[in-house]
Order: sequence, then structure tokens, then C-alpha cells
Amino acid sequence: MSDKHELITNFINGEWVKPKSGKTTPNINPATGQSIGDVVVSGREEAEAAVAAAKAAFPAWRRTPAPKRAEILARAAVIMTERKEELSRALTLEEGKTLGESRGEVQKAINNIEFQVGEGRRLNGETVPSELPSTFCYTQREALGVVALVTPWNFPVAIPVWKLAPALVCGNTVVMKPASITPWTAKIIAEIFAAAGLPKGVFNVVFGPGSSVGQTLVEHQDIRAISFTGSNEVGTKLYVDAAKTLKKVQCEMGGKNPLIVMEDADLELAATATVQGAFGSTGQRCTATSRAVVHASVHDEFVKKVVEKARALKVGDGIQEGISVGPSVDAGQFKTVQEYLEIGKKEATLALGGERVGTTGFFTAPTVFINVKSNHRIAQEEIFGPVLSVLKVNSFEEAMEVANDSRYGLSSSIFTNNMAYVFKYNEQIESGMTHVNSPTVGGEAQLPFGGTKATGVGAREMGRTAIEFYSEWKTVYVDYTGAKRTTSVY
Repeated sequence: MSDKHELITNFINGEWVKPKSGKTTPNINPATGQSIGDVVVSGREEAEAAVAAAKAAFPAWRRTPAPKRAEILARAAVIMTERKEELSRALTLEEGKTLGESRGEVQKAINNIEFQVGEGRRLNGETVPSELPSTFCYTQREALGVVALVTPWNFPVAIPVWKLAPALVCGNTVVMKPASITPWTAKIIAEIFAAAGLPKGVFNVVFGPGSSVGQTLVEHQDIRAISFTGSNEVGTKLYVDAAKTLKKVQCEMGGKNPLIVMEDADLELAATATVQGAFGSTGQRCTATSRAVVHASVHDEFVKKVVEKARALKVGDGIQEGISVGPSVDAGQFKTVQEYLEIGKKEATLALGGERVGTTGFFTAPTVFINVKSNHRIAQEEIFGPVLSVLKVNSFEEAMEVANDSRYGLSSSIFTNNMAYVFKYNEQIESGMTHVNSPTVGGEAQLPFGGTKATGVGAREMGRTAIEFYSEWKTVYVDYTGAKRTTSVY
């Protein structure tokens, strides 16, 4: 495939259409700072057209049997597998991940489709005994209607797909607003589902800013639910605004994930996992290892191992072989990371990195801060870059206190061979996902994904729990004799 694309336009009612404004913006490769193509900039009019198309398509799609809807998803998984390398390369070129990381992300998307295909035959209700004679009662799942997906730039294949697949298999129609800086991957996703046989209007994609496209979806009376992944600032506003029209809302937002290293930990294993979690995907993932909470007795040896491993990572253009850490996604995110490096240098002690790499692109050296305190900004605020804070503790109890000292609660990890620590950690940690002797990152298609506290609201994503958000219950009472009631139903 070419390293550039033609103008990317909106996908509305099965057609690629330009906005009437004619506005476009360049799609920038963060490794080079160069344009790899252009994408349209849409507004309210295009968002409303997409909602209208989805609304018109809903009745027929809703009536399509769930197993038949799932068959289309199954074809999409096959086509995505066939186009895996093309999609992976586009992902690396516009987001900056290494090519290996991009391939892993695309595979995660395929896994999620394949799992949700099975839900087409598992959208089960229940038969429930009635207290009334000659009455048969049951429950069934039903689609919501038109749902909106507002998706981020950091996982622009996996996250849209793990939202889209359960939404479609439940019988909803969809309008998606992808991140403006990762349009190429969104275009390919739309092409894949269209090629799989998805009817016109069932899936629509509109490119444009949140202030116009996103806000239109939030306010629109015909949107029944919104699934959002992004910043806490935007997600909180979306949650408040959507409540005015009684929409279901799902928000997956920030993380400041701790990895706890106890005195009996396998330090080699812990250091390897920390480096993977802190610097993989350039730290641009909500499950990244942001804080290492380390027992004082092993602190120095642990830091030594982490610094050695992080120093060996090769920073560069992810499209090249042998690269371990790619760039920040754009100039704005790069500037944010650089600002936090300066904050960290004032708050703590720099053990590694702390500077820009090269003069082209948006590269930051893997950075490790030690002597970090729990109230430091670099220990509390989400940086979304290749930056690790190490906090020293003297006991398991202190480790738990420090680990929980965060507004976020997405993922966490502990390294220990003490089973008492393991069970107490799982009881006490304030995070939606926990890991024992493995990195804070990762997630499997058959398991719920999501967090607590300021990290998120709404039903969990992925796994069987995904259908909880994209469907609603109907309760049915059938009096099969039609006999006249002689007693009160109350």
C-alpha cells in the first residue's frame, strides 16, 4: 500500500460524501511531521444527515434476526484479517505505534468481532414463573435504536471495533465520530463492514470536531445512547449534556495505573513488565503503567533493572523494523509530555531520559523519575507519554494506600509470591481490572474492560457485558387462557 491516501470523506448511508463547506485538514504522520493525506472537516449538517440515515435503517436492521446480523460481522472479521497488514500500516503511519504494536491492535479488533459474532446466538432472555394462573412470563433483549460512538486516537482500530461489534449484533444502527487525527483507520473500518454486507445506513462515519459533530450527536433527540472514550474533561461534559435528553451514556476516561512491587517479587519479571507497561505504545494508553509502587528493600535494584531495560529501547519511526517506542501522536500531545517532564524535574529526581529525541517528529526518550511522592503532579495527573514515576514504600499497607491515592481506577498490578498479599490486594485495590505478576496493560475480548472512580461510568466494554449497554430489557406477560381475573394483580 502507499504511505499516503486520497481525501477521506464521510461515510453516510453507504456513500462517501463531502461536507458542503468543502473544508479539509491534513492527516499528519507524527514520526515525520509530514502530511500523508487530507480528511474533510464536517459539522452539524453532516452529523444530522448521518443520524437520519441511521434512523431510517434501524427498523429493517432491528428486524434482521440476530444470528443473521452476526453473519455479517463474521464476514467483517474475515475481511479485516485479509486486510490486516494494510490496516496495521495505516495505523502506524497516522498514530505512530510501532508496526508490531499496530498488528497486535488489529488482531485485538478481530478477536472482539469474533467474540461478538457468538453473541448473535446468545442474546438470551429468561422464562420466569408468574404468580398469576395461566400466565407465561419471559424477558427478551431489544435494541436501543441509533447509538453514537465517539472514539479516540490512541487505539483507533481496537476501540471503535469493540464498541461497534456489540452495538450492531444487538440490532442498533450507528453513527461514529472518530478522532480527527486518525481518520485513515476509520475509513478502512467502514470499508470492511460495508464489504461484509452491512446494509446502507446501519453504520455511518462523520469526521469533524467535537464542538460541532460531537455536540450534535450528544444533543440529538434521535440518538438513544453514546459510548465515549477520551479525556475526563470532555467525557464529563458529554455525560452532563447527554443526561438532558435521557440518553444512556458510557464513558471510558483516564487512568494512572499503579504496579506494586513487593519485597518478595521476581524483580526481573517485574522490571520487564514495568517497561512494557510504561513505554509500550509510547505510554499513550489508558492502561499504561504510570506509577511503580516499590517496597524499599528492593527499590534500588528494581530501579536499576528498569533503567537498564528502558535505556535499551530504540526510539524512532514505528514503520521501521526494530523500533520499540514511537512518537507522541501530534504536536499538542508532544508539548504536553514535554511540559510534564519539566514539572517532574522540579518535583522529583530524573533517573533516565527527560528529553526530546531528534529534531524531526514528536519523539520523547523513555523517562524514569524516582523520589516521587504521592502528592506530586507527575504521580496524580495522566501524562499519556513514555514517563514512569517510582514511589518508595515500606509496607504492604503503605503500598495499598499509595496505589489507591488516585482519582482514577482503571487497571493495576502486583508482583509478589505471597498469596496473602495477592488476596488482600484484590480485596482492597480500587481498580476495575487487576493483574498478578503481569503488566497493567492488556485485555481479552471475552472479558469485561473498564474502571472505577473517575475512570468511567456505564456498563463495561468487551466480553458479554458489552451487550448490557447496547440493549434493553422487555418483560412480557402472556395470559394464554384469556380468563377473567377474579383477584387483584397487585
